[in-house]
Amino acid sequence: MTTAPLAPPVRPPVLRPTARFMFAHPAHFIALGFGSGLSPVAPGTVGTAFGWASYLLLQDWFTAGQIGIVIVISTLVGLWACTRTADDMRVMDPGSIVWDEIVSFWIVLWLVMPAGFWAQAAAFVLFRLLDSVKPGPIAWADSLFHGFGWRAGFGIFFDDLVAAFCTLLLIAGWRFL
Repeated sequence: MTTAPLAPPVRPPVLRPTARFMFAHPAHFIALGFGSGLSPVAPGTVGTAFGWASYLLLQDWFTAGQIGIVIVISTLVGLWACTRTADDMRVMDPGSIVWDEIVSFWIVLWLVMPAGFWAQAAAFVLFRLLDSVKPGPIAWADSLFHGFGWRAGFGIFFDDLVAAFCTLLLIAGWRFL
């Protein structure tokens, strides 16, 4: 008589990742925004602030065209990193995954720059407001992709990309008026 092998124990989801979790895999380090997503308060806002600061450094080293390439590569790497990290956390779209906010805000700044501090700050506030409240098209984008695997990884990014687009649309309308 043979017995069926025991199933591995089910691990609980990782609701609050730690530095140890972040350093356990390169995907975690990227998805958690190099540690900015570990903030116990408003990790999305902290991640976006990290995105703002890191963009200012990027523009000192790269041309606008090169930053565009960095954004494309960061999006592709981010899709992998966010997918892997959400799967490892066993949580759909965890708030501590902030790479999507970072790259999406890079897109906003890439298209808004050159701009003074107050214009950048307004873009930051507008992006955070739209990403947090999720009005209309952003809520629609947020509802499309749920689950795990690549579908979830894309879903983690998609609502932030739509928030970036809406931010840029509102800024363009404001500049037009």
